[in-house]
Amino acid sequence: MDKKKIRCAIYTRKSSEEGLEQDFNSLDAQREACEAYIKSQMHEGWTLITKVYNDGGYSGGTMNRPAFQELLMDIEKDKIDIVVVYKVDRLTRSLMDFSKIIDIFDKHGTSFVSITQQFNTTTSMGRLTLNILLSFAQFEREVTGERIRDKIAASKKKGMWMSGRPPLGYTKEDKKLVVEENEAQKVKLIFDKYLELKSVPKLIEWLRKENIHTRSDKEFYKGELYHMLSNKVYIGKIIHKNEAYNGEHNRIIDDITFERAQKLLYENKLDKICGTKCSSNSLLAGLIFDDKNNKMTPSHSNCHGRRYRYYISQAIKKYKKSQAGSVSKIPAGEIEKFVASALEEFLLNKKEMHRILSSYDLEEQEHLTNAIKKISDFSDPKLVRVIVNKVTISEKSVEVIFNENAIPKVLELIAIGEDLNIEEKEITPFIVNKKIRLAQPSKSGNILIIKVNDETTLIPNPYLVNALIKGHYFYKRLQEGMTIEELQAEEGLKDSKYIRNLLNLRFLSPTLTEQILNGNQPGNMSLQKLIKL
Repeated sequence: MDKKKIRCAIYTRKSSEEGLEQDFNSLDAQREACEAYIKSQMHEGWTLITKVYNDGGYSGGTMNRPAFQELLMDIEKDKIDIVVVYKVDRLTRSLMDFSKIIDIFDKHGTSFVSITQQFNTTTSMGRLTLNILLSFAQFEREVTGERIRDKIAASKKKGMWMSGRPPLGYTKEDKKLVVEENEAQKVKLIFDKYLELKSVPKLIEWLRKENIHTRSDKEFYKGELYHMLSNKVYIGKIIHKNEAYNGEHNRIIDDITFERAQKLLYENKLDKICGTKCSSNSLLAGLIFDDKNNKMTPSHSNCHGRRYRYYISQAIKKYKKSQAGSVSKIPAGEIEKFVASALEEFLLNKKEMHRILSSYDLEEQEHLTNAIKKISDFSDPKLVRVIVNKVTISEKSVEVIFNENAIPKVLELIAIGEDLNIEEKEITPFIVNKKIRLAQPSKSGNILIIKVNDETTLIPNPYLVNALIKGHYFYKRLQEGMTIEELQAEEGLKDSKYIRNLLNLRFLSPTLTEQILNGNQPGNMSLQKLIKL
């Protein structure tokens, strides 16, 4: 009887491309030896398939090799019965990858044969031998990696530039850093301007105004400048594992300038961590977005010794105002109070809590709902940041996404008096959308968030209404013969600019005037914007 044909595929691999251009290279030698072995097994029905699987210039430490991936695809299509290689490490050098490969082979009934090591994976002894050999192959790879790392460390200690793109101000010639004069002048200018402005954001603004760009003609960004200002390459050093060694290249920045820049960077960092720039009390940091899905990050301003916190759209911070949402800046206290109130309303909603806790028995439900009564502060950062998944603010609404999965766990911890140290990775979102109206009731311009229901009575902005009335009053007094200087003295004003600005409000459209008097003007309308209309 004729033996059943066993379809054999040969896989060959070489780590480097060196020598592949030769007429007879390492891949050809591997294939020739494998073909001879398959011919020797013809009496067992072994037949070589014509398709070639060669990976030249690919490491055995990864499975991401084109020919190898094609081989796996053909195995999954049941086109191959045996994979033949010259040595085990031609297939892979990773024990973890080998385990995955064997799983694929077993799933599709494919065997694996190494012709120089005389075993296959159809037997338990073959598997044991293979694992031992592969362990040594992996060990060899790791030792090689250690040798390379040691060589890099030794070279850097000698001040040599080993790899990577040269920083701005340098080019690479004969594996050495060489100063590029035009770029070096740009680097010096950046250091000097930073010491003058004392702020990276201000430096970014100045560079964009002066149209000074990176090597690839792009605008500078914050992280890039922080790295440049702290890069010791510019003072002739090479860094390896936080140790600085004298480099073979010339410096661009002198020691005094560099040390002044480091001191300023440290002071700004310290101020951000411990001083007025500290954002650790920003309840919604990382959770709040504008309605164009730009993250809103904590910021602040200082006025008359007071610190005013707010969240600002990243689009504004990146100088891309056109990409910002309808609300690009919001007082932190106002939106935090609003979210805490929405969370309280949600947790006190018996219908929603019953739905969330429906999988618990009645006694447990009562136990968990009673825990809600123990919550004294719904703005507790641990409570908010565990349950609230995302907050999106627009001109007309605030959308809060709660994570339902976290609520039972939170209530269990509250019930037994434990700290809320949990991290819920699985999200089951519940979306609450609240209609709002934004208002600026005072000259300070701080925005207030007013929740809007169908029954809500609109309250006119008293500051805007007063400005309209005064504008018409000033005009009437001028018509009666009073001068602007006399009006200025009567009002006790330092100059007449305020009077002249309010006089212009007489020319507002009747529609906008009516909206202001009724209290339904645009939410972001302030006196400053009104005067500019």
